Amino acid sequence: MDRIVLSTDRALIDLDFAYRYLRDNMYWAKKLTFDVFQRAVAHSAIVVGAHDSSKDGQLAGFARVISDLATFAYLSDVFVEAEYRGQGLSKRMMELIVHHPELQGLRRFALVTEDAQGLYANFGFEPLRDGANWMQIYNG
Repeated sequence: MDRIVLSTDRALIDLDFAYRYLRDNMYWAKKLTFDVFQRAVAHSAIVVGAHDSSKDGQLAGFARVISDLATFAYLSDVFVEAEYRGQGLSKRMMELIVHHPELQGLRRFALVTEDAQGLYANFGFEPLRDGANWMQIYNG
């Protein structure tokens, strides 16, 4: 995995690849348009790319954090390409994210996952204690 380099430089992200991966592989991104995805990335506080240096920086993983960088953050759009799974890449990405200097001292750091609770629990995430108080407008 030494060939995988993590970066928060959004200029290195292959947006076309990340968009296609999300749209084609994530149930919640089926209706996502490229324009919406571009805006989402542009306005995210932190964007993490995992780049394979042996393949000209090909994107191996991706995540973004939506945040005010003071009180609240939301982790979104996390993926690791199939050929890179099982090698600890998602853990490396999460280490970078939860220890990022701009994300320290937040009152709440949230995410939604159907199948990766174990991964995120390793980094301190737990089910909502006050979930009954949360509300949303959902336009799935």
